[in-house]
Amino acid sequence: MTRRRDDERTVANAHRLMRRADREVTDPEHVARIIAKCSIVRIAYMDAEGLTIVPMNFAYRFVPDVDTSPNLTLYFHSSHLGRKIDAIKASGNRLEVAFEMEADCEIIEGRTPCNWGEAFSSVIGNGTASIVEDMKERHDALALLMSQQAGIEHVEFTDQQVRSVTVWKVRADHLTAKSRPAHRKA
Repeated sequence: MTRRRDDERTVANAHRLMRRADREVTDPEHVARIIAKCSIVRIAYMDAEGLTIVPMNFAYRFVPDVDTSPNLTLYFHSSHLGRKIDAIKASGNRLEVAFEMEADCEIIEGRTPCNWGEAFSSVIGNGTASIVEDMKERHDALALLMSQQAGIEHVEFTDQQVRSVTVWKVRADHLTAKSRPAHRKA
């Protein structure tokens, strides 16, 4: 098993291999379990004001299939006004973004200060943000948000309620997952 890849370099329009190969998660079912544990995703993007990052509650659809990688769509709701929505509109409804989410975070004590670390599971990637125009997809996304964030199933929204917010999504173009479990003392 490869532990580290110390010879990787950045190449334009390519994705480098993960340096800590021993922590890389490649099993789609394992990636799905990590995403299911996360409640916040951070979305980073560049707009006319510069580079920014924003934490968001989210819902998602992920098909853990090796042949259709990554097949992840993240859903959000926002006000009709604001920096995120302005950036998506200014991009022609195709805003390039990066995203990050993590779970299972726990400090790992070391014998010396330099040996401390952190247990975690994370997913990072990039994709395209766009405003959802289709009313059925908007209804479905808001119901999914209520299910995943609040644990309330089968919520139905009126068209007026759906129109009162902007529903938007990020379709992942690429993602990677990584995990460093905590070692439990027996």
